Amino acid sequence: MSDHLPPEALDHWADALRERFGLAPEDVPISLILDLAKDVANGVARPAAPFSAFVAGLVAGRAGGSPEQVREAAAAVSELASTWEA
Repeated sequence: MSDHLPPEALDHWADALRERFGLAPEDVPISLILDLAKDVANGVARPAAPFSAFVAGLVAGRAGGSPEQVREAAAAVSELASTWEA
């Protein structure tokens, strides 16, 4: 199996996750998550990206888990990454 998949493979994976866990499309905002990962990878370090996405999801879930709370948590993580100085 290749680590490099066509873009539509991500959509298929997201569809599978949504179906498995009963999620709506707005519950899994692919572009928001990828932007957050990019911001963290560029502003902090590449290995920090998946961990940071997990933390954003955890924070959003603890706040109630609405799509708006997901966007707010992702924005907060991205903002922190943009000002990060190790």
